[in-house]
Amino acid sequence: MRFGRHTLDLSQPRIMGILNTTPDSFSDGGSYYRDGRLALDLALERARQMLAEGAEIIDVGGESTRPGSTPVSEAEELDRVVPVVQALVNELGALVSVDTSNPTVIRETAKAGAGLINDVRALQKEGALEAAAATGLPVCLMHMQGTPETMQAHPRYDDPVEDVKSFLTTRVEACQTAGITAERILLDPGFGFGKTLEHNLALLRRLDEFRALGFPVLVGLSRKSMLGKLLGREVNERLPGSLALALASIQRGAAVIRVHDVAATRDVLAVQAALAEA
Repeated sequence: MRFGRHTLDLSQPRIMGILNTTPDSFSDGGSYYRDGRLALDLALERARQMLAEGAEIIDVGGESTRPGSTPVSEAEELDRVVPVVQALVNELGALVSVDTSNPTVIRETAKAGAGLINDVRALQKEGALEAAAATGLPVCLMHMQGTPETMQAHPRYDDPVEDVKSFLTTRVEACQTAGITAERILLDPGFGFGKTLEHNLALLRRLDEFRALGFPVLVGLSRKSMLGKLLGREVNERLPGSLALALASIQRGAAVIRVHDVAATRDVLAVQAALAEA
């Protein structure tokens, strides 16, 4: 798949490293701030480390979408994201994904050199679909029931897998109508975004059904609250569980694994690849 100036073969799983330029994301929020302000050098240092450890995509997000979070202003999101994208592209030559739903942020980060639009709202915000289509970049469409403020209140489905597949199929059709061709689309079931533990486990167990829709599947399970419920572990104690989920995901056809712990995930992928070849 072509991502701006970069090309990735998604027939083998790839690692997307998480770089949240927010003060309040659930795991690494505030990690790249100094004296209450975003410190570009800290963000670049972390991105450089993830690239060295094996990340092939750096996913930059300027708006926390953790359960209970509230939206940020467009100006604030732009200030958090655009300078980081420019530096990652110009100084590190990185393939950058931008985690955003805002049409202006989509346009400005594309100008800054981003290679992928990764939208938790599946380009449903007014103007987002048209903005994404105009960039010519690939898009990742994620399912979320409700909004970040309310999504974990009372999530309900007739059948979580079929309901999420139906939603994503509808969004694929909207993208194609807008001029975003099939070879520019990835899908994300949205683990933890309006789902109970049981919903998340059902989605993971049947992840191959999403791959069967004909698009590469991106999965974000790293350190998520389902591991807290399963294991009773705090966020910084969830590495073993995150690795187990990463392995289960690639065994069921995931093409991109979005993670905090790049080096450890790379080891899991290397062992799995060696077993597949043996």
